[in-house]
Amino acid sequence: MSIANLLASARTIAVVGLSDSRFRTSYGVSQYMQAQGYRIIPVNPNIAESLGEKAYADLSSIGEPVDIVNIFRRSEHVGPVVDEAIRIGAKAIWMQEGVVDESAAERARRAGLEVVMDRCILKDHQRLRPSF
Repeated sequence: MSIANLLASARTIAVVGLSDSRFRTSYGVSQYMQAQGYRIIPVNPNIAESLGEKAYADLSSIGEPVDIVNIFRRSEHVGPVVDEAIRIGAKAIWMQEGVVDESAAERARRAGLEVVMDRCILKDHQRLRPSF
């Protein structure tokens, strides 16, 4: 599936590492995606909410379908997040710019998830928006 098709078909994005600080990249990117009509679900055990949405400690606590798991964590922390995304039946993993874990990406692909790595979802959405 192309990135354009993934963004066009997705409705719910769980953002692992979403901050409640307006000064963090995760907040700005997620705020933009929310303004574009996506449902943003914050996943961060250190906050109660962000962008007006209840935050969850982990992906397993969400309890509803997730289209994209957008990861704002350092590369060395990606593996367990990907494994949990596979367990909850997410459709795709998106690792933000600078986030790379080839082993986790391969596990996700083998489990049938789409994988986008080392790319900014906001930049790709802005670049591709006219196509969907």
